[in-house]
Amino acid sequence: MSGSTLIRPQHDRSRLLDKTIPSLLQPLIRAYVLGYASSTAPRLLTLLLTHLSRRRKNIDIRPNDPFFPSLLAILRGGLELQRFPTFCAALVGGSTLFEIPLRNLFFQLGTRLTSSARFRFTRWVATFVAAWLSLKLLQSKKSEAFTECVTYDTPDGRQTRLKQFAGRTMDLTLFAVTRALDIMVGELWSRRKLRKTAAGTLTSVEKLTSRLTDSAIFSISCALIMWAWVYSPDRLPHSYVKWIKSAAAVDERLLTALRRMRYGEIKYGVETGQAHVLQGMCKDYDLPLNYGDPVKSIPFPCEVVHMGSGPSCEYHAASRMLRSFIWAFMTYLPLNLAISLRNPSLRSLKRALKSSLRSSAFLGSFITLFYYGICLARTRLGPRLLGSSTSKCQQMDSGLCIASGCSLSGWSILLENGGRRQDISLFVAPRALATLLPRRYPMESQWRETLAFAASAATVFTCVKERPERVRGVLGKVLRSVLAA
Repeated sequence: MSGSTLIRPQHDRSRLLDKTIPSLLQPLIRAYVLGYASSTAPRLLTLLLTHLSRRRKNIDIRPNDPFFPSLLAILRGGLELQRFPTFCAALVGGSTLFEIPLRNLFFQLGTRLTSSARFRFTRWVATFVAAWLSLKLLQSKKSEAFTECVTYDTPDGRQTRLKQFAGRTMDLTLFAVTRALDIMVGELWSRRKLRKTAAGTLTSVEKLTSRLTDSAIFSISCALIMWAWVYSPDRLPHSYVKWIKSAAAVDERLLTALRRMRYGEIKYGVETGQAHVLQGMCKDYDLPLNYGDPVKSIPFPCEVVHMGSGPSCEYHAASRMLRSFIWAFMTYLPLNLAISLRNPSLRSLKRALKSSLRSSAFLGSFITLFYYGICLARTRLGPRLLGSSTSKCQQMDSGLCIASGCSLSGWSILLENGGRRQDISLFVAPRALATLLPRRYPMESQWRETLAFAASAATVFTCVKERPERVRGVLGKVLRSVLAA
């Protein structure tokens, strides 16, 4: 049976569904279904994998197995009013439904705008209102992580009350702001490029800048994220910290030592009682104990950073590349094979294998460049450029070596193809911005975040309708399919 025959019944059901639902409500329904699937599917997959792992290890095999109650809780939770699916439906549906009365209103007011400008302005305002209301809906849900007991003095004595903090929707807002900025900067650059190309004045530097923009965004974003992961992991989501630690395969004691060097708790040439931090590592990796003593080893030998891979920085980098590549390949291959099952063929199998190899090489290079960048600063280039005095060694291990690794690691993105660079850079940019902003802030300032989200979402949605090619990557494809009438 051919692939087209297999697909046709699903296509017919989709058309039948479109006929039964009014066209005005179709974007709302599609948005809700997509939001529900995207919010529940990862949690269901995690629950399933955890359950299978426990059954394999004969853990929690009891009549009151929590699997089914947890399954129902996840399915029911996605249906709650203040959850992501309702937010998606309110945003998309509101932007579509508000447009009609606003269009009539502006027409009656007789604005001096042209017909096309009036349509754009109406869409922008309609989406702005829908985005404001939908985000307020999400923000209205209370969260224990953003609630704190505050004690204060009153004439009647000390009292305690609960204080709510804002910031729960910050990641969503930064995602919208990043995409809006990408649209606006991309449009300005496109116009400038067309104008200079027509005039024949486009320089080679500008051409190179155009090609490397996504890579530079990714590199800068990753530098901020990796810096935060080393020195202030509380600025990153817990799942993000856990995944990076798993990929980097780093000894927690090394991170502890780096943080204490950064904040002055460990000082070269000064006895601060912190030698035990790295000496425990030295014992476990069969290294001399004095390698971990900041009084006797100035600086700590790179062999400690290599964690058992020997004294050679280059050998450590090569071994990191191999181990990281294998780890990444074992992660990417099953995912890509699962995706290829939607349309199984030899060609899709080859594409899955090629994509897995490329992505594994990218991630392996990322980890390798991060570690080798640290070694370059500590051993290869740092002493030549700055010197090897105690103060310079302290300066190097207090942040410069990590800055070197962070700066180098992101350029591994050049191993990915152009489309993947786009998607990955736009994926990590909001998370990088989040490291520069507080995760919680006073509730009185929440209107600023809501304003930023509403204006950004209005810009993105209007552009999807007017200039769909300007909304790049997977998001553009998803929004075009959801907003299609």
